Amino acid sequence: MATEEGKIDPMYQFEVQTIFEGFSLGGQQIALTNSAVWMMFSVAALWAFMLGGMKRELVPGRWQMMVEGFTGFIDNMMDANIGPAGRKYAPYVFSLFMFILFSNVLGLLPVGVLGLHPFTVTSHLTVTGVLAIISFSIVLIVGFAKHKLHFFSLFVPHGTPLPMIPFIFIVELLSFLVRPFSLALRLFVAMTAGHILLKVLAGFVINSSNAGAGYGVLVGIPSFALMIGISALELLVAVVQAYVFALLTSLYINDAENLH
Repeated sequence: MATEEGKIDPMYQFEVQTIFEGFSLGGQQIALTNSAVWMMFSVAALWAFMLGGMKRELVPGRWQMMVEGFTGFIDNMMDANIGPAGRKYAPYVFSLFMFILFSNVLGLLPVGVLGLHPFTVTSHLTVTGVLAIISFSIVLIVGFAKHKLHFFSLFVPHGTPLPMIPFIFIVELLSFLVRPFSLALRLFVAMTAGHILLKVLAGFVINSSNAGAGYGVLVGIPSFALMIGISALELLVAVVQAYVFALLTSLYINDAENLH
C-alpha cells in the first residue's frame, strides 16, 4: 500500500501493477500493466502532437512551428555530430528523443487529483535498458557493416605507442561496452531520484497537515513551496535527460560511422 498508519511509501509509485491478466505464452503470463498503458499514452500523445503539426501550411501556426522546431533541432544535432551521413539516422534519434521526452513529462502530470496514478516509464531500468540496447545495437550493426573488422581500430586511438596498444585496446573496449549501461542508468537514476524526493515532500505536507495547524505552517507550507520548485526542476530534468540520451546516441553512432 502507498499509505499505512500515516506513512507514505515513496517507492509505491514505481510498482508495476497488472491491469489485465491477458494470456499465457510459453509458460509466461502476458499481461497489460500500468507501465505498458503509460507507454501507450506516450506514443498516442506523440502521435497526436506530430499529426497536428504536419499540416505543411505556407504560414505555419504555433503547433506546426513547434513540430518543425523539434525536427530542426534533431537535424542540426545530427549534422553537427555526424555530418551529412547523420541524416539517415535522424528519424530514429528523433523518435527516441520525443518518446523519452513525452514519457518523462507525462509522468509529472498532476493526474492524482483525478484519481489516476501517474507512472513514469523511464524510471524503470528495464525500459531505459531496452532503449540503450537498441541504440547500442545500431552502433554495432553500422560499425561492422561499414568497416568490417576495421571497426576494432576504434579501440586503438591514432598515435598510440606500439607497446601500449594491448593495454589501451582493453581499456577502450571496456569503456565501449559500458556505454549502454551508463546510458540506461543515467536516465533511470535521474527520473527515479526526483520522483522519490517529490513523494517524500508530499508525505511531509500530508502528515504535517494531519498533525495540526502548527505543524502545517512550520513544515507543510515550506515543503509545499519546495515541491513547486522541485517540480519545475524535474520538468527541466525531463527535457535535459531526453536531450542527453539523444545526444550520446548520436555521438556513439558517429563513432561507428566515422571511426573517430
